[in-house]
This record gives sequence, C-alpha cells and structure tokens, in this order.
Amino acid sequence: MVNKAQDYTKVFSDMASAFPVDMTAFNEAFKTSAALSEKMSKVALEAAATSTELSSKFAKETISKVGTVAKAQAEPADYTKAFTDFASAQAESTTEHLAAFAEVAKKVQMETVELMMAAGKDIQEDATAAVKKATDEMTATAKKAAKKAA
Repeated sequence: MVNKAQDYTKVFSDMASAFPVDMTAFNEAFKTSAALSEKMSKVALEAAATSTELSSKFAKETISKVGTVAKAQAEPADYTKAFTDFASAQAESTTEHLAAFAEVAKKVQMETVELMMAAGKDIQEDATAAVKKATDEMTATAKKAAKKAA
C-alpha cells in the first residue's frame, strides 16, 4: 500500500481564501501616516526657514556692530567706549534673538502636539473601523462555515 502525502498547499490556500484580508484598513493607515509625515515636514521646514532668517539677521547685525569697534579711534579711551557700547548692544540683541528662537520652538511644539492629537484621533478611528469590519467578516465567514458543516 502506498501512502500519498497530503497537498498542504491546497489546504492553506483554502484556509486563506476563507479568511480574506481587506487591505483597505492598511491603505487608510498608510494614507494617514503619509499625511501626518507631510504635515510634520511642513512644520519642521517652516521652523528651519524661520530659524535661518533669524540667524542671518543676527549675524548681519553683529557684523555691522563689529565695524564700529574696528574703526580707528582718536583716543585710547574711545576704544574702551566703543567696545563697551558693542558689548552692551550685543547683549541686548542676543536677548532679543534668543526670545525669537524660543518663539519658533514654542510654535513648533504647539503645532506638533496639535498634529499628534489629530493623528491619534484619526488612527483610532481607522483602527476601530478596521476591527469592526474584520469582526463582521469573521462572523459572516464563521456562519457560512457552520452552515456548510451542518
């Protein structure tokens, strides 16, 4: 007597077709993720552009002020005064620019939190819909299988 090995390919194929996978949920999750990435990139790029503008402005102001320090003075005491004026103006300018950078960081933080909260809500809704649909499909498949078995 010859034993014939069972073809498991057909068994697994039949089993897989009995429980079809709906890729809609995965596609929606991908779209949600891509939209979030796009929005986060926009926030980051805007912050980088603003920070670059602030840095450039700060550098230009500093360079223009250095010119007054480098200028030849008639009296030695005038060099001390020029340097003191430069240091004072630079300290004030630095404070203003650091406050501007802090505002950029604060804006990025607020926008990021808003995006993450919205994305969390979207992802939760997508997941809930996917689970409900999968449950409905599994229930329908189980009922069909029970009818066939009976």
